[in-house]
Amino acid sequence: MDHSLSLHGPAKTLPFLPPSKPRGPRSLPPSNSNFGRRRLLRSGVVVQARAGPSPCEFSSSPLNTPLEPNSPAGKFLSRVLQNQRQYFNLAVSDELKLLANDRDAAVARMSLSSGSDEGPLHRVVSGSAHGADSCFCWIAQLKEHECQTAVEDVMYMLILYKFSEIRVQLVPKLSRCIYNGRLEIWPSKDWELESIHEFEVLEMIREHISTVIGLRANCSVTDSWATTEIQRLRLGRVYVASILYGYFLKSASLRYYLEECLASAHQDLHLTHRNSLQFPEAWSYGLKQNQVVGCVNNTQSISLGRGTNGHELKQENLKCYVMGFDPETLQRCAKLRSREAVNLVEKHSCALFGDGQTGLLDTDEVILTSFSSLKRLVLEAIAFGSFLWDAEEYADAVYKLKEN
Repeated sequence: MDHSLSLHGPAKTLPFLPPSKPRGPRSLPPSNSNFGRRRLLRSGVVVQARAGPSPCEFSSSPLNTPLEPNSPAGKFLSRVLQNQRQYFNLAVSDELKLLANDRDAAVARMSLSSGSDEGPLHRVVSGSAHGADSCFCWIAQLKEHECQTAVEDVMYMLILYKFSEIRVQLVPKLSRCIYNGRLEIWPSKDWELESIHEFEVLEMIREHISTVIGLRANCSVTDSWATTEIQRLRLGRVYVASILYGYFLKSASLRYYLEECLASAHQDLHLTHRNSLQFPEAWSYGLKQNQVVGCVNNTQSISLGRGTNGHELKQENLKCYVMGFDPETLQRCAKLRSREAVNLVEKHSCALFGDGQTGLLDTDEVILTSFSSLKRLVLEAIAFGSFLWDAEEYADAVYKLKEN
């Protein structure tokens, strides 16, 4: 059975950021809700690969992930997630506020040293009469870079938290799961990964799976476990494209439901205004109140789905709505909004598909795998993109992210 996969478009590699400067050990802040002061210990992560076609084994830890956080904020949140999960959201909020304050303070010091009237005095006090401006600018940039790396780790931990809510672990590094050129991922967790989506979104996801890997939604078990060969680099492209597709679906579906709600509210307002004008007119012709109520019900059943211009609006589904996007709207929904999100997608995908030593993708290696395992990777990537949209929205509300 000969199968092949294809994904158009060249591979795009983004530069990695250097590790951030350590800020010292973290401790849990005091709280009235018994947040606790005890030291958190990070539990071990165990990843095994069996001989032959046996699948990867996932450990019981929620952090059995390809990418490990390097910043103090990320490491702190990983311990909270593993040991005191009930306080995770509170800890995330506190970390984002601390990072925002650190960055803003560094920028304020740079502005004070260069642009304000107190700049010369500030330079004298600092003991550096020459090059103080450039020094403070460099410090501010270093702090901003450090905070950006930490925020990316916070966003990653938010994504892991969302996966843990549906009891799904991310696929470990593929270099630990491939044996003799064979990759199998089990359990598939297809139902859990599909459960986060609305029905209309799920229909579009199944079409995406059929397009990128050639697996039909109603395929048999034999077709699902049929094997195919694919280059590791091409599989990485499919994964990244699916992340972006999940991000796009989340953005487009929210826009779709928002417009539906606005249209429904506008129709209700129009009906109320119209009926309030019809009541006195009906009474002037001697109609009884129950007859007026009947007229109102009939008018509402006829007028629903009409706009103010009297033209009937068609009830379109999400797919038709997306197909009607103009190029500008399509690009706005498909584009990652922040630079932090771009970096996070790059680091996660390289950690997942890298060779395990240099972290780079092996363009020549060919992997033998089943369509079931490919579907698992695509569903995970789409969920990752959807959760990335949520994490980005949450982080940006506290810590202003860089526009992409």
